[in-house]
Amino acid sequence: MFDSVTLSALTSALDGLSQRQRAIADNIANVNTPGYHAKRVQFEDALAASVAEGSGVVEPTTAESLEPTRLNGNNVNLDTETLSNIDTVLRYQFASQAIGGSFTGVRTALRTSS
Repeated sequence: MFDSVTLSALTSALDGLSQRQRAIADNIANVNTPGYHAKRVQFEDALAASVAEGSGVVEPTTAESLEPTRLNGNNVNLDTETLSNIDTVLRYQFASQAIGGSFTGVRTALRTSS
């Protein structure tokens, strides 16, 4: 149970989503910084491949956004960051609840086995 592919994948997802939240916060904080390029965190494709291989463990990767820049060289789009933040928070909550449910099942099984 504690070393299952599902639990490993959920843990990797939480790590990736947490890193994405930090990147979004950095992007929003630098929305007016000349020359700043937004950061994008990716892990979903690698996670899907890892689960298919039976592992579920991946490290998120961070890259600079290739979106067009404004005249000051900054390419942070506040609308994009806001939507990405909402999506990330919802995914994080879902993964957290899934992990919590796994441990609730184990806790219940331990109580009833006594």
